[in-house]
Amino acid sequence: MAVLARIIISIILSLFFLTSCTNDDNVVALPAAPSNAMTAAELTTYFEQLTISTELPGLAISIVEDGSIVYQNAIGLSNIENQNPYTNQTINGIASISKTFVGAAVAKAIEQDLFTLETPINDLLPIAVVNLKRPEAIIRVKHLVTHTSGIVDNMEFYLPYDYFFLPGQDLNTIGAKILKEAIGMEESNPVPLADYMGEYFLEDGEFYSTDSYIDAAPGSTWAYSNTATDLMGFIIETTSGMSFDQYVKTYILDPLQMSSSTFNVLEVDLNKMATPYLNKNTAFPFYGNQGYPEGSIYATNEDLGKFLLDMTRGLKGESSVLFGSTYYDLLFTPLLPDNIVPNEFAENHGLYWYTKNGKWMHGGNSLGLSTHMEITKNGSNGFIVVTNMDGTFYENEENWTIVKQKITEGVQAFLEDN
Repeated sequence: MAVLARIIISIILSLFFLTSCTNDDNVVALPAAPSNAMTAAELTTYFEQLTISTELPGLAISIVEDGSIVYQNAIGLSNIENQNPYTNQTINGIASISKTFVGAAVAKAIEQDLFTLETPINDLLPIAVVNLKRPEAIIRVKHLVTHTSGIVDNMEFYLPYDYFFLPGQDLNTIGAKILKEAIGMEESNPVPLADYMGEYFLEDGEFYSTDSYIDAAPGSTWAYSNTATDLMGFIIETTSGMSFDQYVKTYILDPLQMSSSTFNVLEVDLNKMATPYLNKNTAFPFYGNQGYPEGSIYATNEDLGKFLLDMTRGLKGESSVLFGSTYYDLLFTPLLPDNIVPNEFAENHGLYWYTKNGKWMHGGNSLGLSTHMEITKNGSNGFIVVTNMDGTFYENEENWTIVKQKITEGVQAFLEDN
């Protein structure tokens, strides 16, 4: 989902006129950059200014330093029409930050001896996954978690079949029309992950195609892949005997007491959910993903702070809540040779976490929501922010990049004061 913008920009330009936002409306007006260290109250005011002066409806953020949550707050609106405020109990989609939960599940499964990073995936699956452009290639677990498997997102099928409107909503809105016409989204219910993966990898599957692969040896070429992440979730299902969402609940969410979080969209109370926005004038309906491991955890800021806190503690060797220290280390161990990952994206990969500018991080962008999480390499501090601002359509990718930078600057100024 982090690369969703590049996929859909070209097909939505003709639809953007449907919104009531003008080009002038869409320009991000920035608050002043922090010139001094900020107190918590000053940081809150700074974030409030950001929601007023940009296309950011609302945000929720948790900041961790030295093993404690030092700031946790929600600013702006989770629903503009109803003037519902963002709170720390608002449920948010977190997009591709969900992949860090997949990484935690992989680490747990390795601790349980279900497989290793070197295990060929076809030793674990009930179906044979074959790169149709490299039939002899042996894809291993380590290739899935570092986006080097050779499996890619086939755009002919990925957008219209992975994304679906949740039933029972008004689909005659401008936002719904844009999604229907831009990416072919339809109303549906979630299907079992095994069935969805079968459509891609079984010879009689609806999505079975050479276009789901690149002609490259596993481990040699980086290509961000939601489909490969979903396959990793399916491997955990197959080896554990549990559905992937239940596995994550049992071994990740419950131990962290993340009681308001789930991978199962049917468990989400939509009345508590932040509304996704194309811009402040155009809301999107609620939606799900058939390939849910790739980006469909729904969580509150309160819960996400618990995950962030445990990751920072684990990075410093100070947590055993989820697994032993060896497996926290595994999350944050660079697994690729130098220069495999494009420089503009990252420097290297751990278990889905990637390194950049002295930090471990992961971002997320989906339709009407943008998120970011980062931790310093020594685990001394970090933050996670979730928003209902779009970062995929038209100018929104650039706007979100600017807003994310302003959020980061505010966090840094606060940490200087704390």
